[in-house]
Amino acid sequence: MHLSPDERILWEYGAVKLNVTILTTWGLMLLLALGSHRITRRLVIADRIPRWQSFVEIIVGGIRSSIASVGLEQPDRHLPFLGTFFVFIATANLFTVVPGYEPPTASLSTTGAMAVCVFVAVPLFGITERGLLAYLKSYVKPTVIMLPFHIISEFSRTLALAVRLFGNMMSGSMLLAILLSITPFFFPIFMTVLGLLTGMVQAYIFSVLATVFIAAATRTHEEWD
Repeated sequence: MHLSPDERILWEYGAVKLNVTILTTWGLMLLLALGSHRITRRLVIADRIPRWQSFVEIIVGGIRSSIASVGLEQPDRHLPFLGTFFVFIATANLFTVVPGYEPPTASLSTTGAMAVCVFVAVPLFGITERGLLAYLKSYVKPTVIMLPFHIISEFSRTLALAVRLFGNMMSGSMLLAILLSITPFFFPIFMTVLGLLTGMVQAYIFSVLATVFIAAATRTHEEWD
């Protein structure tokens, strides 16, 4: 039994390796990109819209509402970035119903890469909306003594983002594999359904935490008071 899909090497040439994580990650990105392109080309504005469009609008509207509820005053500005996280993680976790599939979110390299994206995006959004000087001043508030603690928190929360998602998905995949080998058929089915629910929760948590970090970076000190 392996801990991560990174350990399953599909092709290797010298130092270049193709593992399951890379294959599934790029496969999901291609699937989502083509699906998004096809869906947006078929959108209609009418009194009666197709059911699939209603479903898509419910998802987009729910993500927008979640972003706004955290405190971001312009959710549409952050919707592409934060919404992509949720859709990718949710889709990656939903595919666990496919036999033999291992979600890329069970790999620390994938969750780490997403956490790094958040780490880079937080100051970019903060500087864009508040200005460079105002953003940097937030690191020394309420006193300059807080500077090292603010810096440490930037790195620690990035690590926590990556490890939280990786740990939950990796442990869930391992538990399901163990149950499939030692228990009757009906119990693994129950665990699969529970795993899907957990995957959706993890997608929501990751996206909400990223939203909270961006909201903290874009709001002024006075607004928090």
